[in-house]
Amino acid sequence: MRRRRLSAASDESSEVNLTPMLDVVFIMLIFFIVTTSFIKESGVEIERPESSAASARPDVQVLVAITPEGAVWVDGEPVDIHRIGTTVAGMVSDDGSVVIQADREAATGVLIEVMDRLRDADVDKVAVAAQRSAG
Repeated sequence: MRRRRLSAASDESSEVNLTPMLDVVFIMLIFFIVTTSFIKESGVEIERPESSAASARPDVQVLVAITPEGAVWVDGEPVDIHRIGTTVAGMVSDDGSVVIQADREAATGVLIEVMDRLRDADVDKVAVAAQRSAG
C-alpha cells in the first residue's frame, strides 16, 4: 500500500509547467522588437561621395535620393522634382530633418534645385549625405 502512494505522488510531480518558460520567451521577444533599430532607406541604390567630415544624423525623418539620371525619390517613392517641396513639407515635423542622398554621378544642378525647392517650402533642416572616407 505504501508503494502505491509513492508512485501516485511521483506521477503528479513529473509534469513540467511550461508557463514560466513561455512568459520569458514572450518578454525576450518584446525586448528584441523594441530594441531593434529600424534603418530608413531611400528606395534606390545611391553611391554617396566621400567626406572626412561626415557625421551621423540620428534625427532623420525624411530621406530624399537623387539618382545619377536625375530622378528624385522620397522615402522609396519616385517624386516629380517640381513637387518635392510640398511632398517633403507634408512629411517632416518641426523638429525633424531631411537628408538628401545625391549619387556621386548626379548633376549638381539637380541637387541645388531640390535644396531650393525644400527651402521654398519652409523645410529648414536639410543635410547632404556623404560617406566617411577611410583616411
